[in-house]
Amino acid sequence: MTRPNFLIISADQQRGDCIGVEGRGVKTPNLDRLCRDGTRFSACITSCVVCQPARASILTGQLCRTHGVHDNGIDLDPETGEKGFAGALAASGYQTGFFGKAHFSTYHARHKTGSPESVLSSEDFGDDWYGPYMGFEHVEMMLVGHNWFAPEKPPRGQHFERFFHRGGRGDELQALYWKNGGDTRDAAQTWHSQLPLAYHNTPWTADRAIEWLKFGRDRDRPFCAWVSFPDPHHPFDCPEPWSRLHDPAEIALPEHRTRDFGNRPWWHAAAVENEPEGDAENVKMRKAYSRIQEQSDGQLREIIANTFGQLSFIDDNVGRLMNALADAGLDDNTFVIYISDHGDWLGDHGLVLKGPMHYEGLLRVPMIVRGPGVMADAVVDEPVSTLDIAPTLFDLSGAEPLLAQHGQSLRPLMEGADAPRDFALNEWELLPARVGVGLSLRTVRTKTHKLTMDLRSGAGEMYDLVNDPNEVTNIFDDPAARDMREQLVAYLESRPDDIGPERAPVGPA
Repeated sequence: MTRPNFLIISADQQRGDCIGVEGRGVKTPNLDRLCRDGTRFSACITSCVVCQPARASILTGQLCRTHGVHDNGIDLDPETGEKGFAGALAASGYQTGFFGKAHFSTYHARHKTGSPESVLSSEDFGDDWYGPYMGFEHVEMMLVGHNWFAPEKPPRGQHFERFFHRGGRGDELQALYWKNGGDTRDAAQTWHSQLPLAYHNTPWTADRAIEWLKFGRDRDRPFCAWVSFPDPHHPFDCPEPWSRLHDPAEIALPEHRTRDFGNRPWWHAAAVENEPEGDAENVKMRKAYSRIQEQSDGQLREIIANTFGQLSFIDDNVGRLMNALADAGLDDNTFVIYISDHGDWLGDHGLVLKGPMHYEGLLRVPMIVRGPGVMADAVVDEPVSTLDIAPTLFDLSGAEPLLAQHGQSLRPLMEGADAPRDFALNEWELLPARVGVGLSLRTVRTKTHKLTMDLRSGAGEMYDLVNDPNEVTNIFDDPAARDMREQLVAYLESRPDDIGPERAPVGPA
């Protein structure tokens, strides 16, 4: 039997409800088609709500306190990363490739770390370097990918940065990237970028993957490729004309969009009021880039409309990837998996971006699977996690994992079997550099409820997602909910006993 191929496509900071079929008005015809052709997991959560831990967990199949990347700024140990799903599939005969934003290691490390993702160390990797990296044999990637930070100039940077600066036009292009083509009501970090589309990292990421699918791969081997788009991450800098696709006046705002810290655990207020810790540069960056003050309704509509434009731009390139598979005759034997690393509050509870408030907009992410044997036009509402991707790849490929796995294969669910799940887990060992306080957060989500606790203080929050979908009423201390709380705590305590030591960051992210 021919072994299947795998194409994993990921966005960065895409909420689970930001797909057209979810009814929010975002225009994603190609993702909608993927949903019709495959199975959508409507209760999939991320294993961590920030980039580096979440991405390391997708690769390794482990919760962050086990693989060690428990906050941004901590590098994934290459010895661990090389044993993730890419390394395991490569060892079993697969050709593996990565395209786009990786973020397994820290970009802005304070010193050279030896990682190709480190801005300082990137100058030590020549123009002919294309991997291997973290188990991927062929790599074409960018550093950061979010244009709050300009693409590094050679000899620093990686493949995208060399593309961006070729011909000496980098400074001119960056000025266009930062130029706002219209009024955005002074919405935070929001503009209509004037960068020509041909130089944007969204089509570049798809271009490099398509080129590899057509000409770069070994046709005698099955493949596993991860295509990783850096958007719709902030800044909300969608280029025209995509930034104009959704009229801000037609954007539906969150029902509950006020900051209400009174009935929340103590860290909610602390996370937006405390001074971040660390050196002056980190404090400045965290306050300016990682926090957004309360926005007016008009400003929030601008942010959401721009985000939707970023997603439609990605969706268009997802369509190009699907066409490339079809043109290569790979449709019938390729599993396509679409995910995001985490979500974004996008105005829920008066918040934008991400942090230690695990509301559904941040926790729930898209998960769509299409492939041989996968139910078409199906929706599965069992609580699953991005941790389940690696076990699914092992199940479908026959490859043996090289690391202990914390997730479970999605195969029974996507083939229509009666395979209920009780819960999915999330964790984050938050260092004080982000919000000025350290937290040991653990979250569990079931079909009906969600609980988050800080293990250091014992404080927590719990929500009835059926009767209180906007998460307005915290029932953590409600005597009537005591039995449910005890059940959820028991689920948290079922976590495998393989937690590693707390690690120090090498930089902010």
